[in-house]
Amino acid sequence: MSLTLLTIVLMAATTYLTRIAGYLLLRDRVLSARTRAIMEAAPGCVLITIVAPHFVTTSPADLLALAISLLAAMRFSLLPVVVISVVATALLRHLL
Repeated sequence: MSLTLLTIVLMAATTYLTRIAGYLLLRDRVLSARTRAIMEAAPGCVLITIVAPHFVTTSPADLLALAISLLAAMRFSLLPVVVISVVATALLRHLL
């Protein structure tokens, strides 16, 4: 298994486990709105660890894709942003 594939699998598992663990551990408790918001944000925080290294890249394609991703994140919810980011990165890497 390549390092890239292993990283993707581990990040997916971590994202899933942060979501599930919160619900399983806190299922019988009444949560405040603030606590619920924190629990819902945790998987997104894990996903940002994938994007963060691209802030220090020198690849023009990755920097442009990062800018597109940031603009999309200001306008759309998580799923469309992920799709837009993946497509932009793939196209820009192919073209540049």
